[in-house]
Amino acid sequence: MPPPFKLISTDFDGTLFAEFEDPPIPRSVQELIGGLQSQGTKWIINTGRDMSSLMEAIGRARLSIEPDYLVLVEREIHVHEDSRYLGLEEWNLACVRAHAGLFARIEHDLSRVVAWITDHFHARIYADAYSPFCLIAGNNGDADVIHAYLDDYSRTVPGLAIVRNDVYARFSHTDYNKGTALAELTRRLGLGPDDVFAAGDHLNDLPMLSRQYARWLAAPANAVEPVRRRVREQGGYVSEFSHGNGISDALQAHLQTRPHKNAP
Repeated sequence: MPPPFKLISTDFDGTLFAEFEDPPIPRSVQELIGGLQSQGTKWIINTGRDMSSLMEAIGRARLSIEPDYLVLVEREIHVHEDSRYLGLEEWNLACVRAHAGLFARIEHDLSRVVAWITDHFHARIYADAYSPFCLIAGNNGDADVIHAYLDDYSRTVPGLAIVRNDVYARFSHTDYNKGTALAELTRRLGLGPDDVFAAGDHLNDLPMLSRQYARWLAAPANAVEPVRRRVREQGGYVSEFSHGNGISDALQAHLQTRPHKNAP
């Protein structure tokens, strides 16, 4: 029987990859995804990392399978062709233009935002190629308060979102995230949400952990509480195992059970 999903979208750090484990990506999940790929299922690594950082981590993990697609920095799409990953030009150029316009509109506010944070917390704030505002908070408690402040500010700027993972955060465009990038690949493959499995562990994964984009949802045991709650609320699977072992468990659970049409 063919698998119930034809597209798998997994976060990388904390979901598949655990730096401190040996191997960092369990062989069981590699074999399972590889077997599904041999049946025609496509696999996306959907991550906040950029290309060089992800390739370095994949190399250290000695990954034995190849993702068919990458979503990088939560928004750029790249397609695997002839041992290379080529950018999906139409999507990526539109993404760059949208972010450039958005960031030009908030440029005059950044000094005020930075001043509020530095007046209240010890944090590292910097710009990079993807955002004029990137943050590393001192701890998660500080990050929670800063996140709430940045959320309030973002509501005053159409199109602005704060993307957060642990103590890290950056400004981004609401139209480009892990969920919308997944939807674009789903559309290009001629599929629908009912054909998609998505798994993640942290706040920046929430946009793709939605029945709007994926029928089959999962989280490992180490996922943060908002992620576990969102997955459960939508009838998804939260594993008792952490990281890649949790994703292997979730894939097997979904493969063994097909919900009725009217299931939540």
